Amino acid sequence: MSICASRKRSWHGCPTRCPRCTSGGSSPIAGEIAAKYVDVYLTWGEPPAQVAEKIAWIRGLAAKEGRTLRFGIRLHVITRDTSEEAWAEANRLLEGFDSETVKSVQAGLARSESEGQQRMLALHGGSRDGLEIHPNLWAGIGLVRGGAGTALVGSHEEVAERIKEYAALGIEEFVLSGYPHLEEAYWFGEGVLPRLAADGVWQHPVGERKASAAQVPFAS
Repeated sequence: MSICASRKRSWHGCPTRCPRCTSGGSSPIAGEIAAKYVDVYLTWGEPPAQVAEKIAWIRGLAAKEGRTLRFGIRLHVITRDTSEEAWAEANRLLEGFDSETVKSVQAGLARSESEGQQRMLALHGGSRDGLEIHPNLWAGIGLVRGGAGTALVGSHEEVAERIKEYAALGIEEFVLSGYPHLEEAYWFGEGVLPRLAADGVWQHPVGERKASAAQVPFAS
């Protein structure tokens, strides 16, 4: 669950508005709960066609409840100045996944009752082959971890284009991470965000005002 930091408070200090809640899930009951109660429906990084189906599904359920939801997506990112550099980094990570670890992790995840987890597993089938399941969408992370198992991989321009593709489907919130986290955040902040800002897809949280030196320019 993700809780919005800004809250309005009454004179005695109690919230006068409920915090914003985020939830996901691919099972029928998860969809029903999201439609009734959450503000943002979050999906793991499936290919755009599958994400579009999920959005349509949840929108339909929410409409029956007289509600409108926002949509978000959870992805990892590997972005570099060139596509070749980005894929070299993805392959470097892949080479570090020894076969026994992959086999053990996949066996454990296969026992999961999570429908979302099963959808993640289906993207790669436990194989190291064919891991680019959509242009710049790599399922390699899912070989060694549960949950969000896909990454956007490519040049800064390519990653920006994929984010715009998801945004065009109705995704408004992106929960992104990388390995190692801090370094990847700087690659993304310096290489991808300026492109998204130029296309009107993203704006700095402080708007047009100049950020102080103490502020991280890509934090939002």
